[in-house]
Amino acid sequence: MAVRIPSLNGLKAFESAARHMSFTQAAQELNVTQTAISHQIRRLEDELGVRLFLRAKDGLTLTQEGRAYLPGVRSAFNELRHSTESLLGRRENNTLTISTLVSFASKWLLPRLGSFQEAFANIDVRVTASTELTDLRKAGIDAAIRYGRGDWPGLRADPLMSDEIFPVCSPRLLEGPNALEAPADLARHTLLQVSGMTGDDWNLWLDAAGQPQELAEGSRLTFDLAMMAVQAAIDGLGVCIGRSTYVDEDLKAGRLVAPFDLKLKSDLGFYLVTPLESANSTKVQAFRGWLIEQVDTTPPVGAELARDSGGSAWTTS
Repeated sequence: MAVRIPSLNGLKAFESAARHMSFTQAAQELNVTQTAISHQIRRLEDELGVRLFLRAKDGLTLTQEGRAYLPGVRSAFNELRHSTESLLGRRENNTLTISTLVSFASKWLLPRLGSFQEAFANIDVRVTASTELTDLRKAGIDAAIRYGRGDWPGLRADPLMSDEIFPVCSPRLLEGPNALEAPADLARHTLLQVSGMTGDDWNLWLDAAGQPQELAEGSRLTFDLAMMAVQAAIDGLGVCIGRSTYVDEDLKAGRLVAPFDLKLKSDLGFYLVTPLESANSTKVQAFRGWLIEQVDTTPPVGAELARDSGGSAWTTS
């Protein structure tokens, strides 16, 4: 006996609510009211004759039947999306929209992006740069490069690179009566930093260097964007607490130097983040493979500086 397929709207509501574990977020994603989501799922449960969710004051949980049903429903929707994309073959399907942070785009991604276009000439790349987190699905973003710990629910996160924290400055600050020779000399210079989740970097580094926290309470310049803080250091306005991803190119070019050996490993890093339903599309897989290859084949700046300086004070710890 043929089994009748349940309501497509009900299935969409179930898959979205199960992914977010929230009727409210499912309603926002599907552009309907929360009441509509609740009614669609209730009708689906009536059609199937089983309960899919347990509704409690502290949120939703899937029933045993709901957990068993979800993988097949999710797989079916993914197959529908991929099949539709292949069938239509529209030009916009060959457009890869990437969201990234402004500083990462200017300091790391854009100088390398030409090689991706050469390797995948059939993929048109669109880069949007922002300091704000974006709802990838609503904004039509195929892939995003984000900074954090990789814990973004409902998204695939592929680690790209971790960071090291250390001071950087213009080579000019190593000369003259106020030359930087030891961490204590920082008291005679303006400290440059970036606000946000890296705003505590100076305190972390000074503590590891055995320096008093009062040293960090002196003259400071704070910037919203890492690229602005790095440029201020290049211009000789002070000493920037750098993160390797943002300062490597300027260190290699000699625009900046790292005056001290101490470098701290950070628990934050860069990730390629993609919606689960499009994570394995052809264009996203092409970009992921290229990006990881770029990361793997880019030597750490410390290795180059050590080679160029004969293993002097610029080697990494």
